[in-house]
Amino acid sequence: MVRTRNGAPCTIVIKLGTSSIVHETTHQPLLSTLSSVVEVVVSLRDHGHKVVLVSSGAIGVGLQRMALPARPKSLSGKQALAAIGQGRLIALWDNLFGQLGQPIAQVLLTRGDISDRTRYLNAVNTFKELLSMGVVPIVNENDTVSVSEIKFGDNDTLSAITSSMIHADYLFLLTDVDGLYTANPRKDPSAILIEVVASTAAIRTEVSTATLGSSLGTGGMETKLIAAEIATAAGVTTIITSSKDPKSIFDILEYNAPELPNSSKSAPSTPIEPLSRQASPSPPRDSSTTRPEARPAHTLFKPSPTPIRDLKSWTSHTLSPAGAVVIDGGAHSVLSRRDSGGRLLAAGVFDVRGAFASGQAVRILVRRGRKGDEGDGSTPTTPAEQAALSRFPSEQDITGQGDTPPTLQEEDLVVVEKRADVMSDVWELEEVGRGLANYNSAQIAKVKGLNSSHLPQLLGYADSEYVVENITIRVPP
Repeated sequence: MVRTRNGAPCTIVIKLGTSSIVHETTHQPLLSTLSSVVEVVVSLRDHGHKVVLVSSGAIGVGLQRMALPARPKSLSGKQALAAIGQGRLIALWDNLFGQLGQPIAQVLLTRGDISDRTRYLNAVNTFKELLSMGVVPIVNENDTVSVSEIKFGDNDTLSAITSSMIHADYLFLLTDVDGLYTANPRKDPSAILIEVVASTAAIRTEVSTATLGSSLGTGGMETKLIAAEIATAAGVTTIITSSKDPKSIFDILEYNAPELPNSSKSAPSTPIEPLSRQASPSPPRDSSTTRPEARPAHTLFKPSPTPIRDLKSWTSHTLSPAGAVVIDGGAHSVLSRRDSGGRLLAAGVFDVRGAFASGQAVRILVRRGRKGDEGDGSTPTTPAEQAALSRFPSEQDITGQGDTPPTLQEEDLVVVEKRADVMSDVWELEEVGRGLANYNSAQIAKVKGLNSSHLPQLLGYADSEYVVENITIRVPP
């Protein structure tokens, strides 16, 4: 029995890159690796786990079919090869899985497909139905129509978003190295394998991600760090390991089972579980199963103890922001607290940038003092700034917990409009998160800095007292 999280059946996403699917020079499929992956997936299914496979390689297979020596440089050439190779790739997977009687399904996605909330939820429901039917979904970016994937190698990110969509327990990023190193192990013999990462943001300062991937792939270690950041924020344990021996997945699961969240050894007295992931009864463990003595080579990224909700994850990582809302240091501090609910009142808005409609994603920017200036950007340092801030609402108004708001005076609008101009020359902007706008840019600009009770008076209606909701703060104060 492959133990995972107290022995309970889990949902596992396995991502396989192009360099693990086809040979870098001959472009022939690496049948030994693919067959081993199929055996691992089927074995995991036999143990009751649900498995999703994210497979790159359409362009690589297309190269082999057309006997081309290298990837074309033109976008249309890459898209044509993707169209040629995708059918052959899924046929190859179907043939291999069919040998063991395992049904599969092809799921082609683009960022545009899941940027619409309705289509996103439809994709989630399709995944759930396929998994409940015992099918292994094989996911790939739709390279034929997706520009961003071909240019930037987004399948690492796609696997992380897929993990978030289905509330997976594990994401395995199989690559041509056996983990995250402090430097490129191919060039630096002193590079050290990092075994456990608690904070993706903190580890960036300690490692070098200057690896460009293979000549066939479009990613590298940097894209895997981005994927790990997305997945762990959603509560998914993320693991980077080598694709040369896919069966090591069993040893990695066994080795880390006692240390992962929800286990009897490390579970807190009051565990926090995502609402979407219901705890399932744990079958009795096989007493004969023991933890492997030697640690399998891999890097484990610990999941966040407080995963973000599905809607926040969708807003933060799937949507392309249309504009920006600028907040001050006080609003940033409030939104960083979990009890804020990720909702911003008009009182906390400092400025509006760009044009956007209601329901679109927006960036959340905070004003910070430029380096070399006095103060930290959250406290007024000049008489002009102090005068402007003295008329601005307090933190209590930002969270909606203040007293009865004062009557709106015409001069209030003048002071708020002046505030951004007064300090624009001494403050700079930093993106700290994203959210969904409840009003369009012109409406938010009209009510910025004011108590929400004034929204009906100024806008003629008030569908919500919050101007932006489902905010995910990535950068703490």
